[in-house]
Amino acid sequence: MRTLISTAFISLDGVVEAPGGEPGYRNSGWTFKEVDFLPEAFDIKGREQEESTAILMGRVSYEAFSPVWPDMEEFAHYKTVPKYVVSTTLTEDKLVPNWGETTILRSLDEVAALKETEGGPIIVHGSAALNRALSDAGLIDRYHLLVFPLLLGAGKRLFSGADKDTQKLKLVEHAAYGNGLQLNVFDVVR
Repeated sequence: MRTLISTAFISLDGVVEAPGGEPGYRNSGWTFKEVDFLPEAFDIKGREQEESTAILMGRVSYEAFSPVWPDMEEFAHYKTVPKYVVSTTLTEDKLVPNWGETTILRSLDEVAALKETEGGPIIVHGSAALNRALSDAGLIDRYHLLVFPLLLGAGKRLFSGADKDTQKLKLVEHAAYGNGLQLNVFDVVR
């Protein structure tokens, strides 16, 4: 079974919306506007690329990343791995041609079937709504959270507000950085 890893830049109050400057959110770009950059705090991002064997994302994140990431040097590895987009509305003709193999999955059942295939870790980038659905369905195995010392208030959140049983997590790696960022890696306890 493949490991499904959710990775996120997240505020202390759980907001994940528009960390890189995406339009339409009042605090857009909060990861670089509000906190000093320390390269070592972002080492996890390089490790994720080296270790991941596929990317999973929702339609909205695919539409945000696909016009940009294929031509970015820092995301060169992601061009070589299969990409999976979970969407009921995205059509094949809307997939970008310069980003390698991309498959549209139409349901969480298809995500569960993907996890059963041979291969290494699958990483989920962005995709707040998809992350909540994956968590509620019990499909996430690990979280890579880079927590920013910010309270953003309103905004899309990583974690579901569903009334459900407690989900225990095990802290397997952590670090704190001089700029206030914290890395927290949690395995989901089953």
